[in-house]
Amino acid sequence: MKKIFLPAFVLLRMVSFAQDNNVSGNRNYASISSGDKEADIIRKAATVVPSTRQLHWQQLELTAFFHFGINSFTNREWGDGKEDISKFNPSLLDAGQWVKTAKEAGIKQVIVTAKHHDGFCLWPSQYTEHSVKNTPWKNGKGDVVKEVAEACKQYGMGFGVYLSPWDRNSPLYGDSEKYNTYFENQLTELLTRYGKVDEVWFDGANGEGPNGKKQVYNFNAWYTLIRKLQPGAIIAIMGPDVRWVGTESGEGRATEWSVLPVDAQLQDKIAAGSQKDITFAPNGNMMENDLGSRDKIINAKALIWYPAETDVSIRPGWFYHPSENDKVKSPAELMDIYFSSVGRNSVLLLNIPPDTRGLINENDVDALRSWKKNIDETFKTNLVKGAAIQSANGTNTALMLDGKNDTYWSVTGNDTTATIEFDLKSAKAFDVLLLQENIRIGQRVEKFSLEYFDNNEWKKITEGTTVGYKRLLRFPPVTAGKVRLNIESSRLNPTIAEFGLYKLASGL
Repeated sequence: MKKIFLPAFVLLRMVSFAQDNNVSGNRNYASISSGDKEADIIRKAATVVPSTRQLHWQQLELTAFFHFGINSFTNREWGDGKEDISKFNPSLLDAGQWVKTAKEAGIKQVIVTAKHHDGFCLWPSQYTEHSVKNTPWKNGKGDVVKEVAEACKQYGMGFGVYLSPWDRNSPLYGDSEKYNTYFENQLTELLTRYGKVDEVWFDGANGEGPNGKKQVYNFNAWYTLIRKLQPGAIIAIMGPDVRWVGTESGEGRATEWSVLPVDAQLQDKIAAGSQKDITFAPNGNMMENDLGSRDKIINAKALIWYPAETDVSIRPGWFYHPSENDKVKSPAELMDIYFSSVGRNSVLLLNIPPDTRGLINENDVDALRSWKKNIDETFKTNLVKGAAIQSANGTNTALMLDGKNDTYWSVTGNDTTATIEFDLKSAKAFDVLLLQENIRIGQRVEKFSLEYFDNNEWKKITEGTTVGYKRLLRFPPVTAGKVRLNIESSRLNPTIAEFGLYKLASGL
């Protein structure tokens, strides 16, 4: 695949929005000079770290989307902006029920679709008549965004907003200068009326305006505005902080690097696939299976911490449809998604669409409760706790079992390989491996394997490539009293913050 490099002025502009100091004092970007050798580039890649806001976001692990709007009442996925908004009248709307349902499922942050492509606003925007203020709901006095924000405060949840850049209702769309001002005005309303905003989510959907011209979005001005009004907010997907994983199946890459060449950040690549049904193919796809390997970064102009968010809906559609009440993903399917998103160095963004009553449907609630029960049952006991640990070239081995992701084991010297042996004291049955790196130091592990001791020989259980914030692997059940982790390749000396062996919940 032909490599594309950003012009220097574009690169500097994008990095300026993304750059930030990490708590360790390191940066979440690194420039590469023409004189850098491969070893220099690998060293730089190993020491790029998340910004403070990126680290907080990664630790959330589970977030939720609430797709709700006029589409919920027209039974459509994408509206055209010509809908009869008098149909919007959720008689039992209870944002507290939405947020409480999400929290009970283990979700830490929610994002509400304040405006989708149809242009209908869930808050009484002063810049358009196409909003809740002109609906029967609460006689035009309601504000869905406000109710979600207040529910998040009540339940101690993070709060985010989705504001669609594409607006199929606005007569200004296609007149780039005027529409961008309009968009900034609406963004300002959302960022100043509802208290702290933890995430702002843009997609790349784009089309022609009424004048037949394609709108040119002024993302840089929007980023500046967000940083000014909500400096702690993550700017996601079409933004400098978090990228789209490239599929809406809930399945992330088996090899997921958070450190990428800046040229992999090109917005048109993301926009081309945004909100399309794209799945990974064995030979790659438009978002590529490999974004950050040595081969990818060796010719980069710069490197940046740019982690992946994996989004998927609990139903086939993103908005509520009555015909999908019996098509809610099962707890087992949600568990598969958990392992292939959170378990692959990503944050899961699970869409849970409220129904026309303004409630999370009972079928969705039941699936979420069972899913949470399966997660809790699976990870309640780390079977390695109390093990005797040996690592010939390592130090602080006990920190791998202390339940903290900011403490870590590492090698004593400059080795990039290591073997860590765990004596479990007695034979135990397990079928899940958990690994975490301390990403405050960087993402480094490139290849690892897990073995167990049986009949006087070591036998391989499973293997993987990247670890990052969290890696989860399932495998056929093994019963053993001794296991060992082999780190076969690493960028500089590896770090392991947590190591765990678990048994899947019964029935999975």
